Amino acid sequence: MKAVVGDRIVIRGHHVGEPERDAEILEVHGEDGGPPYLVRWEDDGHEGLYFPGSDATIDHISHHAHKRT
Repeated sequence: MKAVVGDRIVIRGHHVGEPERDAEILEVHGEDGGPPYLVRWEDDGHEGLYFPGSDATIDHISHHAHKRT
């Protein structure tokens, strides 16, 4: 698993009807984009160090600024 600051971690619900959780990656502490990650959870704003499990995926966000013409 590799990520950069600004990507999102998404954890799928484990049971039917259970919502997904997602968090913004604020810092990458592992080598070469690996975990652990400092994240801010979308649902409650809590920040903490996160070690993703097999239920987590990374949504890579485009990090390139768009130029206006």
